[in-house]
Amino acid sequence: MEVDNKKIVLAIVVFTLLLFVLVAFTTGGARIALGLLFIVFFPGYVLLSALFPRRVDLGGMERMALSFGLSIAVVPLIGLILNYTPWGIRLYPVLFSITIFVFVTSAMAYYRTHKLSASERFNVTFKFNLLQWARVPTLNKALSISLVVAIAAALGCLGYVVVTPKQGEKFTEFYILNIEGKAEDYPKQVILGSPVNIIIGIVNHEHQPTSYSVAVMTDGNANARIAVSTLAHGEKWQEMVSFTPQHAGKMQNVQFWLYKEYDTESHFADPLHLYIDVIEP
Repeated sequence: MEVDNKKIVLAIVVFTLLLFVLVAFTTGGARIALGLLFIVFFPGYVLLSALFPRRVDLGGMERMALSFGLSIAVVPLIGLILNYTPWGIRLYPVLFSITIFVFVTSAMAYYRTHKLSASERFNVTFKFNLLQWARVPTLNKALSISLVVAIAAALGCLGYVVVTPKQGEKFTEFYILNIEGKAEDYPKQVILGSPVNIIIGIVNHEHQPTSYSVAVMTDGNANARIAVSTLAHGEKWQEMVSFTPQHAGKMQNVQFWLYKEYDTESHFADPLHLYIDVIEP
């Protein structure tokens, strides 16, 4: 069975449009499968169809192999160009850029193929004849099988990397802000018996749900203990808390110690701290 290459080019355009819907509204296997084709096959295939539209230019196996190779070469070049633009290398700029490339080269491929006669055009042939395969030289058989295995292995590895991305560094953000939410102008002088308000923030980057608590100490004496609910990975907790100095004195060291789960040792070796003067009423 032979399929006109123009129909394949049009099908690639349709699948590229479908990818927009999948990216915008889904996160499942269909998005990953079509995304792999969109990155590692479509750009190279339509570019080859635009450059070599004739049947005699390239055979089917050569086109298949070169389509993967050209796609792997073209997509990084598009990313390199985007890196020097205001949009940068982000999901939608990359998606739009590759889509425009596919559309433009598909239009060129369709136009050049349409100008050729039916006998000159490259058509994709789906057939397998055991007798004809038996007459193929052993070296050619080995090369063909090796190519298919290499392509399958490359797609399998790429799919594995996409499905199971490597975890980044595990850490926790811990900070204090003034009541206006700024990292400046912290309380410096307070009246004995009056509560001091401060904003405490925690962001979980531990790649797992984690519980936290914060201990507030003034000059080495326990002042307050704040329990934080369990935070999912990437979740942020930020609230205004209060503590009350217990005695008057200048340059009192207020320390904020962060604890994870039920640990008795603080998560960080050194606490966050600020200095306040506590005066009599």
